[in-house]
Amino acid sequence: MGNFQLIEMYEIRFHGRGGQGAVTASRILAAAAFAEGKYVVSFPFFGTERRGAPVTAFTRIDDSEIYLKSQIYNPDIVVVLDTYVLRTSNVMEGLKENGTVIINSPRDPADFNLDANVATVDAVAIAVKHGLGSRANPVINTSMLGAFSRVTGIVSLESVLEATRQNVPAKVKENMDAVKEAYDSVKILKREEIR
Repeated sequence: MGNFQLIEMYEIRFHGRGGQGAVTASRILAAAAFAEGKYVVSFPFFGTERRGAPVTAFTRIDDSEIYLKSQIYNPDIVVVLDTYVLRTSNVMEGLKENGTVIINSPRDPADFNLDANVATVDAVAIAVKHGLGSRANPVINTSMLGAFSRVTGIVSLESVLEATRQNVPAKVKENMDAVKEAYDSVKILKREEIR
């Protein structure tokens, strides 16, 4: 895909569960875009604050200053860190026409049968391979950002790598390797290919 051009504000909504790194992913994405000279806003929304509970995080990216501080109701891109939230939340709610959904899954994008551009990446396998978190609780946020960069082109791989280097608290090399592997292995299905 990678055909996004920054001529308007882009709104990205992350859906995950506590402990997966959705909030950190949102912040790293904002740092990557800021490093490219863009204006950014990034913030989380927590339900019950416990490990495994649903978490939503938001990032806005624009060429101009951003004054809007509300939650994102009509995202351009939705990033799903856990397919469990596909069953428990309406992650597609408000997604703009021709919007994009990036899902952490080993499955093919066509398997999800969504009316959107869909991309999938096996972020769990990548995180486990690089020793990020445990097999039971892998930390997949940096892998998802690698996929995001490839799918949207809104931020470059180099900017995501540098923002990862500056913002992850541990295992910097392993996180950067996960970003690169996800960038190279994400599977993309454009909406027009579904019809």
